[in-house]
Amino acid sequence: MKRREFIKLSLITSSALFLPQWSYAKNFNINQIDFSNSIYNQNKAQTLIIFMYGGASQLAGNLTNIKEIKKASENSYDYFRGLTKTENNCWQEAGGTHMEELISNGDMTIFRTCFSQVREDNDNKAHGVCTAQNQKGSFAEDSAGIIANLAQILASNKIIDENTIMPFVTLDGESTFYTEGTTPLAGYLKPVGITENLDNPYKRDIRKWFYYSEAERALDPEHYSDDIDGFDPAIDAEMEKLAKKNNQNTEIKNAFAKRASMSSFIDNIANSTLPDLGDNEYPKHNDFAKKVETAIKVLVKNSDTKIVTLGTGGLGGWDDHNDARNYVERMENLFKTLKSAMAHIKAENREENINIIVFGEFGRNVNLNSANGWDHGNLQNLYILGGKGYFNHKGVVGETILDKTGQINRLFLKPKKGSYWFEPMSIASTIYKIYGIENPKILTGGYSPINIL
Repeated sequence: MKRREFIKLSLITSSALFLPQWSYAKNFNINQIDFSNSIYNQNKAQTLIIFMYGGASQLAGNLTNIKEIKKASENSYDYFRGLTKTENNCWQEAGGTHMEELISNGDMTIFRTCFSQVREDNDNKAHGVCTAQNQKGSFAEDSAGIIANLAQILASNKIIDENTIMPFVTLDGESTFYTEGTTPLAGYLKPVGITENLDNPYKRDIRKWFYYSEAERALDPEHYSDDIDGFDPAIDAEMEKLAKKNNQNTEIKNAFAKRASMSSFIDNIANSTLPDLGDNEYPKHNDFAKKVETAIKVLVKNSDTKIVTLGTGGLGGWDDHNDARNYVERMENLFKTLKSAMAHIKAENREENINIIVFGEFGRNVNLNSANGWDHGNLQNLYILGGKGYFNHKGVVGETILDKTGQINRLFLKPKKGSYWFEPMSIASTIYKIYGIENPKILTGGYSPINIL
């Protein structure tokens, strides 16, 4: 996230502490929700959602049909300089080795048949619409985001309240996961925006340089450099004193106190050290890996945080209409990072409750076009990791067939007849279910959780 965007989001988030605000969730009757507190208390679920903006090809996790694909494709798949199938038909060069390790350890399930018949029938493969639908968990245009709905329900059932610390966190700025609807939702449920370096949105940093004379700065130019952000306790104390004097409103006073405690809380997470991950250290000099590391740190160190969301910035986008060769390296880095994340979670003894969900708006077709890329498709892989206290990992689920429409540039993978498959809305339904909502179909327009887990 760019600093400018981070500051903007942080100001929005911080303002929720100081002013009475409303946010909004989908207009549903909260009394219709069957919330099973016992399930939530049993799971104690925490989730990292990684959204692959641009629509990632499913081939990294599914080369089952590659022989037919290569024969029918417009361009040769030799373009990729390596297309080796692993034991479970993953793409070895594109993260497949890491996938196999995660599968063999019982840490991950690959669902190969997340397919939308609704979009197929309506010929809908547009980025914006599909992203919004998947992040709302509904085909309805006026729906709120998955996390906005979940926040309202958890608050209504007293799982979250004003004292809950950072229940929802984003390393990706604002997204449709948090889209507002029509029912009032308390401001404290808004997501807290942080960066991969855990820059503190609650800390009052004041440039000391501006408060000293030129002569004083000359005596110690390094200490008073305008390139150094510093926190001046004396000035901070004066600001606190003025705030208490001029603001008699109890809520505002409490907000100032909360800001101070939150600042310290985030600093403690930022300064915490990683456990020994052995050969599974996070990739170095990789912004995405750093984001995932930070996200796992937050989940491990703060049980109040329910969901963290991020995109795959730092790896690159997935809209591979042309020159798709970099897809291989991106997927390799993605799954190397996910393997590190699982090692991190295990080292902290949190594999029972922390889960990772990886998906996007859609997949891609499998014809390698004249520009050496893939166009939009309608079937994607869903990757679910961790959460072993409530997920029974299956390794690989779903079988696909190659669908030839008669046009050389229209080659698609579809679920094999009789194979298990689900609409993307079932991802939202699954998230709702692990957080204790027994009838999530009310929120998704009738789509059930992925009960095979």
